[in-house]
Amino acid sequence: MDRFVAIKSFIEVASRQSFTQTAEQLDLTRLQVSRHVQEVEAWLQQRLLHRTTRKVSLTPQGVEALAHCQRILNEVSALEFSVSGQDEYLTGTIRIAAPIGFANNLLLTAVEKFTKVHPKLCIDILAADDLNELVEDRVDIALRFTDTPDSSLIVRPLMTMDSVLCAAPVYLEEQGVPTHPQDLKTHNCFVHLKQNEWSFVDAEQEFKVAVSGNIKANSLDLLIKSAVHGNGIVRAPCDFANSLIAQGKLTAILTPYTKWRYRMWAVYLSRSYQSINVRSFIDFLVEEFKEDILLERS
Repeated sequence: MDRFVAIKSFIEVASRQSFTQTAEQLDLTRLQVSRHVQEVEAWLQQRLLHRTTRKVSLTPQGVEALAHCQRILNEVSALEFSVSGQDEYLTGTIRIAAPIGFANNLLLTAVEKFTKVHPKLCIDILAADDLNELVEDRVDIALRFTDTPDSSLIVRPLMTMDSVLCAAPVYLEEQGVPTHPQDLKTHNCFVHLKQNEWSFVDAEQEFKVAVSGNIKANSLDLLIKSAVHGNGIVRAPCDFANSLIAQGKLTAILTPYTKWRYRMWAVYLSRSYQSINVRSFIDFLVEEFKEDILLERS
């Protein structure tokens, strides 16, 4: 049995959740792909996939086997690149998970730059504000804003970014400018669907204020747009807010009380699982995001 070919088939089926699509991608018959997966299962003496007429999914043993098979494939790819001297020509696919707003803005710009240098490389972007599961969602790199990265994962710092409370000048003229965070209880505050508190700091003491508004969304873009229209107050990261503040479309408020400086991390499962593609893209992001994005820059 050509175990390497069988492993590639198993990885593709796990990724695409389809024998038919895998067969088309690898230029094989569906029967050949099925036999390859059966060979891997026989080799490992474990059932790796749940198969129904509508869905293909990994068993718990399949999740573990997938990580090891990806490692094998990555190491073989690294060897091929090393001996061929073709490291500058990256091919294959990277799956990246990132918050929606960040994916629409800074990440997209970075991906476009990277793929111009490596046009044969495909980058799948999973834009979601909920955290993706790296193994189950087959994520190579997750980009996360947090003060406390998961200690069970490998992390690499990318940048620090401020967030700021802001509103359109017309809203502040009509409703008044809040001078203390507690004033927000009487204002229309736009929050994420799963959020109802904002954090502040006063005399080194952190406290929270419950806020509410007539618009909630799982898209920061929507909330910022409505704030620009003069409908309420929004908390926005400075990669969005700085340009709007500079254009006079938004005004920063309560800045002495804000404490929203978060670090962006690249998160992945293990250094040993890094392919050349993943390692190269993370190195690129470190250079691309080497400058912090702070409120003072506005």
